[in-house]
Amino acid sequence: METKIHKNKELSITQALIPIFFLVLLLGYNVYVFGDNALSGSNQFILLIGGAIAAIIGFFNKVSFHKMMEEVANNIKSTVGAILILLMVGSLAGTWLVSGIIPTMIYYGLQILSPAIFLPATLIICSIISLATGSSWTTSATVGIALIGVGEALGFDLGMVAGAVISGAYFGDKLSPMSDTTNLAPAMAGTALFTHIRYMILTTVPTYILTLLIFTIIGLNVEIKGDANIGSLLQDIQNTFTVSAWLFLVPLIVIGLIIKKTEPLIALLAGTLLAASFAILFQPHIINQIVGVKTMTFESGYKGVMNAITGEIIIPTKNKNLADLFTSGGMQKMLGTIWLIICAMVFGGIMDAIGALARISQSLLKMANSTLGLFASTVGSCLAINITASDQYLSIVIPGKMFAKAYQKKGLAPENLSRTLEDAGTVTSVLIPWNTCGAYQSSTLGVATLDYLPYAVFNILSPITTLIFVAFNIKIKQLIAPKTTTV
Repeated sequence: METKIHKNKELSITQALIPIFFLVLLLGYNVYVFGDNALSGSNQFILLIGGAIAAIIGFFNKVSFHKMMEEVANNIKSTVGAILILLMVGSLAGTWLVSGIIPTMIYYGLQILSPAIFLPATLIICSIISLATGSSWTTSATVGIALIGVGEALGFDLGMVAGAVISGAYFGDKLSPMSDTTNLAPAMAGTALFTHIRYMILTTVPTYILTLLIFTIIGLNVEIKGDANIGSLLQDIQNTFTVSAWLFLVPLIVIGLIIKKTEPLIALLAGTLLAASFAILFQPHIINQIVGVKTMTFESGYKGVMNAITGEIIIPTKNKNLADLFTSGGMQKMLGTIWLIICAMVFGGIMDAIGALARISQSLLKMANSTLGLFASTVGSCLAINITASDQYLSIVIPGKMFAKAYQKKGLAPENLSRTLEDAGTVTSVLIPWNTCGAYQSSTLGVATLDYLPYAVFNILSPITTLIFVAFNIKIKQLIAPKTTTV
C-alpha cells in the first residue's frame, strides 16, 4: 500500500491537536444528546465540522484547498472496497434470513451452546474461522451474525457477545498469513511475513489465554437477562422456517471460498446468490409473506428475494425474543455506515493534507528517549492515527514509516516494530466508532461500538501486553551485528 506522508514544518503540535480536541468534545456532547441515535447522521456532520476546523488551520499554514480536497478524494477512493463489502454484507444478511440459514444456525446453536460455555465458545469459534479466512470482517458477517442471534435468544447482553465475536475475529485476523494487515505490518517494518507471525505469537497467545479466561469467568457468573425458554424458541423457529442441515452448505461454501483466497466481494456475492436460490427452494412460504401472495410465481419469487437483498424485511413472529432476529435491513441498513465512513475520510484526509498526522507522530517520536518510550510512542501513534485518520491501514503505514529508523538506531530488530503496529494499530481500530472497522463491526453485528467496547477484551489487552513485555525486557529481539572477518 503506497501512502505519502504529508509534512508541514509551519504547523505546530498545538495546531495539529486543535481539530482532535474539538472533534472529541463535540462527539462526546453529541452522544450525550442523541444516545444510540448519534450514528443516524449527527455524528457524521460532527466529523465534517472537525474537517472544517482542520481546513481553517490548514489555510493559516499555507495549505491550498485543492491539496486538501485531493487528499480527501484519495482517502475516499481507498474505502471503495470497504463500502462495496458493506453493501454485500447487507445483502448477505437479508438473504441468509429469508433462506432460513441464520434461523437454522440459531436453532442448532441453542441446542449445543449452553449459557455457561457460550461466551468462551463464541471466542473460540470466531478465532478458528478468522484464522482460516484471514478476515475479521468475513467472520463477523457469517458466524458472528449467527452467534449474536444465539446470544440474544439466550438472553445475553449483546455487548458481551459482540465483544467475544470481535476478540476472536481479530485474534485470527492478526495471526493469519492470509490477512492483509498481517502482510502490511512486516512490509512497513522491513521484516519477513513468517518472522513477523512467529514474533507476534509471543504477545498474542498470552493475551488470548487471558481473554479466554475472562470470558469463561464472565460466562459462569453472568446473570442472563430475561427468560430464555429454549424449548419455546426452538418450536417457534420451526413453526416459522423450514429448518434443514442442508442450509449449512451456503456458509460452508463462502468460508471455503475465502480460505481458497477468493476475493471477499466475490465470496459474499456467491453467498448472497446461493442463499437467494435456497430461499426459493426451502422457504417459499416466507417469500410469499414478504410479497403478500398465496402462490409463488417467478415474478413474486424475484421480487421477494430482491426485497430481502435491498431493503428491510420483517418475518412475523409472536415470540418477542425472536422479533429482532427475524428482521433484516439489507443493503439499505448499511447506508448510514457508508455515510459515516465517507465523513470520517473527509476529516482524516484534511488532517493528513495539512500535515497534522505527521506532526503528531513526530511529537510522539521525540518522547522516545528509552526503549520503553519508543514502544509507547509507537502505540500512541497507532491509536492517534486510528482516531484521526479513521483508517486501520493508515495506523500501520504512517507509524511504520515514521518509526522504522528509530528502531534501527536503537539496535532493535524490525519485527519489534511490526508486532507493535499490529498489537496497537490493527486491533484498536474496531474500538473507534467512526473508524472504518468500528463502523463496520457495529453495523454488521447490530451493536453500538461503545456497547461492545468494554468486552472487546483481546483488543484492549493487546497494546498493554506489548508494553508489559518491553517494560520487563521479555523477548525483545536485538539486531544482530554483521560478523567481521580478519585476514
